[in-house]
Amino acid sequence: MSILVVGSVAYDNLETPAGRRERVLGGAATHFATAASFFATVHLIGVVGDDFEHAHIEFLKSRGVDLAGLKIVPGGKTFHWSGHYMNDINQAETLQTELGVFSTFDPELTEHHRERPYIFLANIHPELQLKVLSQIKNPTLVAMDTMNLWINTTRDTLQKVIERVGMIFVNDAEARLLTGCKNVSQAAHQIMEWGPKTVVIKRGEHGALVYNDEKIFMAPAVPLMTVTDPTGAGDTFAGGFLGYIARAGRVDDASIRRAAVCGSVMASFQVEDFGLERLKNLTRDEIDGRFRDLTEITRFDHMPVFV
Repeated sequence: MSILVVGSVAYDNLETPAGRRERVLGGAATHFATAASFFATVHLIGVVGDDFEHAHIEFLKSRGVDLAGLKIVPGGKTFHWSGHYMNDINQAETLQTELGVFSTFDPELTEHHRERPYIFLANIHPELQLKVLSQIKNPTLVAMDTMNLWINTTRDTLQKVIERVGMIFVNDAEARLLTGCKNVSQAAHQIMEWGPKTVVIKRGEHGALVYNDEKIFMAPAVPLMTVTDPTGAGDTFAGGFLGYIARAGRVDDASIRRAAVCGSVMASFQVEDFGLERLKNLTRDEIDGRFRDLTEITRFDHMPVFV
């Protein structure tokens, strides 16, 4: 099975307590596609300028990512974000955002793209997400991501998108902001009433909560001694999650639970180095080993509490 992802491809300037890097390959679609490519074929829709390095195109192709939908604008500049994590490793502080050609991003899907069974609408303007939704044909699952900017500025349009997807990824603060609920569980159930069957609450180093058809699953984060760069961890989590779903070919409760753990595993590798460096030489054996490790450290046998 294959996945279509629509979103940003970018360069990042990063500073964390571990060091500083410039022009690191980033963007929501890039992180998602790289993680998902370990499990399924990924088709990417995005836009870059002609300053986008050929080596980065070759890297994505080496992961099997189909770049037929990546538009290169002559004379244009690739979306560039600068930020740091010097005050809180879990919270990025934006220093500068240069949208470049991404400011006029207008996703047009080919007939081949429209027929993909799994769709991920990365964190882009809700109007663009609606445009993609108007072009796709009978998908098995459409998932989306969003952010507080769109919740605050384009709430009505965002609501239309949410009502048309089967799964949404948000962090706990976004879930509260979106619904006005102070309790995350209440917020998740409110969102499900709007349409999505599955709500995934990303909680960073605390893992994720997955609400699905009156059931709840808590996926732990992998305990790590060192976090080098958390940029893109949420998109990597979503990539591992949907990548597993596409590989399994099912969207049942058991598959969703394993997918959430798979997302945690992929995110744990992502944060171990800057940008996508760790994922560049990641192996399937390493993924499988960490999946087993996470299964083991969360395993316990049921027994009566009072005997």
